[in-house]
Amino acid sequence: MYPTSLTQLARANPFSAPLFSLQKVEEPRQSQPGQRSRTLAAAAAVDEGDSCEFGSQKYLLLCGFGGIISCGTTHTAVVPLDLVKCRMQVCLCAPRLSVTYHCMKAHLVPSEEVSCEFGSSKYYALCGFGGILSCGLTHTAVVPLDLVKCRLQVNPDKYKSIGNGFSVTVREDGVRGLAKGWAPTFIGYSMQGLCKFGFYEVFKILYSDLLGEENTYLWRTSLYLAASASAEFFADIALAPMEAVKVRIQTQPGYANTLRQCVPKMYGEEGIWAFYKGVAPLWMRQIPYTMMKFACFERTVEMLYKYVVPKPRSECTKGEQLVVTFVAGYIAGVFCAIVSHPADSVVSVLNKEKGSTAMQVLKRLGPKGVWKGLVARIIMIGTLTALQWFIYDSVKVYFRLPRPPPPRCQSP
Repeated sequence: MYPTSLTQLARANPFSAPLFSLQKVEEPRQSQPGQRSRTLAAAAAVDEGDSCEFGSQKYLLLCGFGGIISCGTTHTAVVPLDLVKCRMQVCLCAPRLSVTYHCMKAHLVPSEEVSCEFGSSKYYALCGFGGILSCGLTHTAVVPLDLVKCRLQVNPDKYKSIGNGFSVTVREDGVRGLAKGWAPTFIGYSMQGLCKFGFYEVFKILYSDLLGEENTYLWRTSLYLAASASAEFFADIALAPMEAVKVRIQTQPGYANTLRQCVPKMYGEEGIWAFYKGVAPLWMRQIPYTMMKFACFERTVEMLYKYVVPKPRSECTKGEQLVVTFVAGYIAGVFCAIVSHPADSVVSVLNKEKGSTAMQVLKRLGPKGVWKGLVARIIMIGTLTALQWFIYDSVKVYFRLPRPPPPRCQSP
C-alpha cells in the first residue's frame, strides 16, 4: 500500500510522538435486564519515550508537519501523471488554438495588410480614437431620447410615457429643447469612449499575457469581463463631471441652458464635489453595463461565426464582417440596458438633487421606481451599442489595425 521507505519512516517515529494502541474498555452505564454491556475502542497513549503530551500545541504542530511531508511528497512524485491527466481532460484541442491575444502580440508584426503592430502604442492610440468617435457621436445623436428618458426617471408624474415626454418637452421648450445637454454629452462620452475602448485593449492584452496561450482561450469570458471592468473604472472617472452637468441641464428647467452657464453655477453652489458625487453610482451602472457589453459582444460574435455565418471570418468581406458586428452589438446592448437600468435611475435623480446620497435615492424610488424608463433605455442602448461597435470596428478597418479573429479550437 505505501512505499517501503515511508513505512519504515513511520515505524521509526523520529519525533517521538505519542503512539497509540487500541484497547477494549467497558463503558460505565446502567445495564438493563437482558441487555449486554457494550465495549468501546479507546486510544491509550504509550508513555515511554514520548516527546510531548497528547493534544498539546507541539503535538498538533508535528501532526501538521507530518501531513505536509505525506501529501507534498506523494503528490509531487506523481506530477508527470497528473500533468498528462489534466491535458487529456481540458486541453485536447488547446495546443492547436488558431489564435490567441498572447501569440498575436508576440508574433504579429507590421505588413502590407496592417498599419501597426498588435499591442503597440500606435495600436492603442487608434483604438482610443475609435472609442472617441463611437461613444461621442452615438451618445450625442440620441440626446433627445436620453433627455426624455432622464425626465421620465426624475419626474414621472409630469412625463407619463416616451411619447408624452416628447410632446411636453416640445410644447414647453420648442424643438431646440430636445437638444439640451448635447455639449456635455459629446465631451463626456468622448472621454469615456477613449478610456473604455483604449484601456479595454490594454487590459485584454495584459491579462492575456498573464494567463498564457492555453488559459487565454479556456478562460476567455473571464478575460473579457476583467478587462472591461478595469477599463470602465477609469472611464467613469473621466465621464462623471460632464454627466453631472448634462443631467442638471436636462432635468432642471430654468437652471441652465448651456455648458458655459451650468459649470460655474454648479461649482459656485457645491464646489468640485458637484461633479464627482455621482461617480460611485456611475460605477454601479456602467461597470456591469460594460462587462455585459464587451463579454456578450465577444461571445456573440464567436457564436455567429460558428453557427450562423456559413463561412469563416477570413473569407467574409469587410462589409459582411461589419454586419455581424452590428447584429452582435445590438444583442449585447439589450442585455446591457436591463443590467444597468436601476443604477441609471439613481444617477439621474442624484445629479438632479442637492445633498442627496445614492442610498437615499434608492430607498425613495423603491423597486418599481428604479425601472421607470426601461423601454426607452432598451431602445436607446440597443441602438447605441450596435452603432458603437459598428463605428469602432469601422475605424479599425479604415486604419488597417490588426483584428484577431474570434478565438476557436481546431479539431485534431
